[in-house]
Amino acid sequence: MSADTVVPIRAPDPRRAARNRRRIQRYERVRAALRRAAPALALYAAARLTGMSLMAAWAWWVGRHPRTLLGHSWDGIWYAGIARHGYGLVVPSATSKGVIFKDVAFFPLFPGLTRAVSTVLPVGVVTAGLLVAWLSAGAAAWGVYAVGERLHGRRVGTLLVVVWGLLPHAIVLSMAYTESLMTALAAWSLYATLTGRRLWAGVLGLLAGLSRPNGIAVAAAIACATALALRREPRLWRDWRLWTGLVLAPVGWAGYVVWAGLYAQGSPFGYFEVQRLWGSRFDFGQGAFTFIRHLITGRDVMAYYMSFAVLVVALVALAFLIVERPPAPLLVYTIVLALIAVGGSAYFASKPRFLLPAFPLLLPAALAMARARQRVVVVTIGALAGLSFFYGTYLVAVGRLPM
Repeated sequence: MSADTVVPIRAPDPRRAARNRRRIQRYERVRAALRRAAPALALYAAARLTGMSLMAAWAWWVGRHPRTLLGHSWDGIWYAGIARHGYGLVVPSATSKGVIFKDVAFFPLFPGLTRAVSTVLPVGVVTAGLLVAWLSAGAAAWGVYAVGERLHGRRVGTLLVVVWGLLPHAIVLSMAYTESLMTALAAWSLYATLTGRRLWAGVLGLLAGLSRPNGIAVAAAIACATALALRREPRLWRDWRLWTGLVLAPVGWAGYVVWAGLYAQGSPFGYFEVQRLWGSRFDFGQGAFTFIRHLITGRDVMAYYMSFAVLVVALVALAFLIVERPPAPLLVYTIVLALIAVGGSAYFASKPRFLLPAFPLLLPAALAMARARQRVVVVTIGALAGLSFFYGTYLVAVGRLPM
């Protein structure tokens, strides 16, 4: 090439430059959001690590293995089995006539993620399930904070996370169960709904519907948000993101229910027969009230009385939440979760666990604590921590009831 040769200089592509700027801006927003949430996440991690440590110490003391208790007990056994072998296990009950346990009662996202982690990493299924649960719990705590901060500021968001992490049944968030995954997907879907990211809300709603049966509450919240948006802004009738998010939200739940019904019972509605064979059905709370009458007139183990207390407090909290007039999608989401928890029959001791994803119930308490004096807040958190750590240890290492 001669010295006189002119090499043309290609002009920068403005579209690529714009994409790069948007990418950098998104990265900066995420980093700033994580920085704001860091104190809440640190407090949540400290609470859960303390609770697990006390439970582990007691488990070792009584000759039980903490990893097994957290990762391979009750529902965790079923999730581990699905992760290893897929669906197909049917176990007739040895104690209850007519009760048949089929593993298709459990939704597929958690065992699917567990299998993926155990395939990629050199760990077994039980450890992989715990890793999925713990990472999901961290994402859930961040999502809960994001919703609280969006509605009422950083202080309320932080207190909301702390109270959620110190619930009596919060030990479940450290187990190989699906509540942490469901809460993470639900919280971020609700946040996307509140911030107008309708397509993201629908995608996360789809995944939430694949995580648990009560994941349908997220789709209900998105349907409510869509109806309100269309009423307020008629121009949104032409927004494809809004309609796509609305359609996607229930697909995960409905798709699995239909598949499981056909697979297990040969009917699109067979999933509900599978649940009935487990002894679980929606009876509008008749079974719950019958069991509560038994608790009042008779005697039973402590876990049932704690479950009764949690249900009463949850219903009172729901009344306070309604008075606070939160955004309608949050209220719809919470009411649907409460109806499913209270209205379902059987497994009374598990009802508080079913309410763990209903974190908006704690908003009135977080608001009250944000307005209170620091001494009151410290005493309240200390009392919650004592109850949570003691009762979590009892549930996992002492109690013999399914959670």
